[in-house]
Amino acid sequence: MSFRWLNSPGLFFLPLVVGLATVGGCCTRSSAQPEPVTRAGNPVFDGWYADPEGAVFGKQFWIYPTYSAPYNEQVFLDAFSSPDLVNWTKHSRILDTNAVTWAWRAMWAPAIVKHGGKYFLFFAANDIQKNEEVGGIGVAVADKPEGPFKDYLGKPLVDRFHNGAQPIDQFVFRDKDGQFYMYYGGWRHCNVARLNKDFTGFEPFADGTVFKEVTPQGYVEGPFMFLHNGKYYFMWSEGGWTGPNYSVAYAIADSPFGPFQRIEKILQQDPTVATGAGHHSVIKLPGKDVYGIVYHRRPLGERDGNHRVTCIDRMEFDAAGHIKPVKITFEGVEKVEP
Repeated sequence: MSFRWLNSPGLFFLPLVVGLATVGGCCTRSSAQPEPVTRAGNPVFDGWYADPEGAVFGKQFWIYPTYSAPYNEQVFLDAFSSPDLVNWTKHSRILDTNAVTWAWRAMWAPAIVKHGGKYFLFFAANDIQKNEEVGGIGVAVADKPEGPFKDYLGKPLVDRFHNGAQPIDQFVFRDKDGQFYMYYGGWRHCNVARLNKDFTGFEPFADGTVFKEVTPQGYVEGPFMFLHNGKYYFMWSEGGWTGPNYSVAYAIADSPFGPFQRIEKILQQDPTVATGAGHHSVIKLPGKDVYGIVYHRRPLGERDGNHRVTCIDRMEFDAAGHIKPVKITFEGVEKVEP
């Protein structure tokens, strides 16, 4: 989700790291914060939020998460902005079901790109279980990153099960040639499709197919793609999202279509810090080979599946280009000076 669009014009990413104390079962910044504050702290902001997607527009950092609540209460999306990764401003209800006539619940996993001077927010809604139900992946548009967003098509962009993939958890990736691809899918299947120039639909691949399956071993949901040293790093979430073993694994390929051979798991629970670490995105410090991972996790002692918080920690590579296992922390990433 997802911080991403590492290659989109006007967008860039910074390594984030975080640390926040959990008090009374929720997330409240500790009164014992040192002065001056030099670390973001995990979680990065208060409240139950999951599936975080991040971006940088101008001089502001943005996070677009899922509001983590029972499905029938997930009728809106909030966003958060910061000049320095420490001080966050909440932008409430940048999109809700009042603006999307076909959506009525389960608004999930927003993904945002800037294209043609507009901001396009992709989202899933309604948690459809079969083709006969109304819902799937939609897209909204706004003139500003904080919205307000309005429904772009008046209907879902993807409203059917193709190759067994539930139409959820979309991620939009801009390739080095400027082409936008959408990776998506739940129910242990992942598809890639080539977006057309105005994001109103898809262009077929050379073989005539529109939805090409690229499911790697172990895939469950939450796909993410980025480029590093000319290679395509494809990442996804494994395990059950309500359990402690939710996690992130990855593959490396020479093409945005794979084949994607699973390498290893790089983000998972630490019984001394938090459980259920998954559904992530990746950020990169402009001009430097420095990365961070933005993800959600469950505070220790929490048993409610919806009690998830948004965090950021460092992500590093070894000499062979493999991603090192991520250490999840309370401290998070360093403050970025505006």
